[in-house]
Amino acid sequence: MALTWKHQPVYKDAKIITALDAHAAGEPLRIVMGGLPELEGATILARRRFMQEHYDHIRRALMWEPRGHFNMYGCALTPPVTPEADLGVIFMHNEGYSTMCGHGVIALVTALVETGTFPARGTRTPVNLDTPAGLVRATAHVASDGHVERVTFINVPSFVYARDVEIVVPAWGSLHVDVAFGGAFYAFLAAADVGLRVAPEQTAELVAAGEAIKKAVNTVLPIKHPFEADLGFLYGTILTGPPDDPGHHSRNICVFADAEVDRSPTGTGVSARLAIHHARGELSEGQQIIIESILGAESAFSGRVVGQTTMGPYEAILPEVGGTAFITGRQEYWLDPRDALGRGFLISQ
Repeated sequence: MALTWKHQPVYKDAKIITALDAHAAGEPLRIVMGGLPELEGATILARRRFMQEHYDHIRRALMWEPRGHFNMYGCALTPPVTPEADLGVIFMHNEGYSTMCGHGVIALVTALVETGTFPARGTRTPVNLDTPAGLVRATAHVASDGHVERVTFINVPSFVYARDVEIVVPAWGSLHVDVAFGGAFYAFLAAADVGLRVAPEQTAELVAAGEAIKKAVNTVLPIKHPFEADLGFLYGTILTGPPDDPGHHSRNICVFADAEVDRSPTGTGVSARLAIHHARGELSEGQQIIIESILGAESAFSGRVVGQTTMGPYEAILPEVGGTAFITGRQEYWLDPRDALGRGFLISQ
């Protein structure tokens, strides 16, 4: 049975937000396309602070229930701030705002090119993005019929921040983690070190471990970005394990923000992992590896080191990450001031 609206709902005072929904490797991205006022500031970090101070209610309305859920993820678009960039982007989640997001870049570029919002320019269409962490150079690999087969991007310089950091977690005693930056800071260790596997049926236990590890790292290791104070915080924990596909390198789960679980392999996490493996001598420049998410072989990103540089006192790499995304819907949301629950709420997982 097909029904047709006769008229728009009578929400005279409602604010209307339009969005595109997409996913990359299973992780959602809600792209705010219209209805968000202009964000003030000379840099993306300044505009992120401006949104947090003045329009965080829009983040909550779109990320939280009843329109979103505990693990929802999204972004807002803004004009570029550097000459090389085509546009700026601010990423958001259940707790607040990210410094960079790899799956978000893949999903955003796919959605913009496939809808014609950013017209394709041949089979390899460059799209440069100003992010809070810096300039990210993406490429949409476009098929002859116009769909985006995959997106690759050169991320911001990524580096190992601290190796073999000893922490004490009551449930497991002494553990050792590596901390690395790939657009955000993460603590890394093998899931087996806490008696777990990277498997969907152990998600609750992995989340608890990830949160406990992040808390423990924060008690012993101050996190400072070499140039931007706003980037200096531990964003999450990544626990690693063997892959489903023996041809792949490994799989991991990223627990970030407020105990949120990334369904994708985490593009910034893959970047940080590349930095770790390169520093250990386990990965040569140009060598590609495939990393799965907790969902298994169907949810995977490629990664390779395409150059080397420095970030302040740190030896750094230039990582390239790639993956595939799909548009899942086009939305129009009404934010009615009479609707108290519609302002957003969360029931944790």
